[in-house]
Amino acid sequence: MVLAFNFSFLCYNYTIEILKMSQEILKQIDKKLITKNIPEIKRGYTVTVDTIITEGSKSRIQKFTGLIIAINGRGANKMITVRKISNGVGVEKKLPIYSPKVGLIKVIKIEDSRRAKLYFMRDRVGKNAMRIKKGKASLVENTSEYSSSDIVEEVIPEEVIDTNVTSEVSEASE
Repeated sequence: MVLAFNFSFLCYNYTIEILKMSQEILKQIDKKLITKNIPEIKRGYTVTVDTIITEGSKSRIQKFTGLIIAINGRGANKMITVRKISNGVGVEKKLPIYSPKVGLIKVIKIEDSRRAKLYFMRDRVGKNAMRIKKGKASLVENTSEYSSSDIVEEVIPEEVIDTNVTSEVSEASE
């Protein structure tokens, strides 16, 4: 009986060693697959994601600008869910960050959130659909390369919307 106990204990240790080795191999594969330099992204950030769309022999880049409402996975399997309102209808895309079909990711606006998933944003309508809370949002000056020093100033979201609308109206009138 003592011999059987020792044998099962040895098998258990051997199994643990095999699992540790397989985890190390997976980590090495993960490092090889992660080749892109992406900016720091969190839920609540407004981002523009360039997706590469192939139609037949032609390929083009389509930009998708929206709010990150969820981040799932880690390593090479990391995915983000980006939500935007298009013609009054909410559109969501789940995008794998390290996919070759996903191009550049630019951070446009930073809003803090205390929740892990922002699924409550699905119920919102109008201007509130892209605003987490009536507080301050930070705009990012240089959208191609993001670092924490690129924050321009803290802006109230209503002011951001008003300046964008006035600039679009002035361009349209010319």
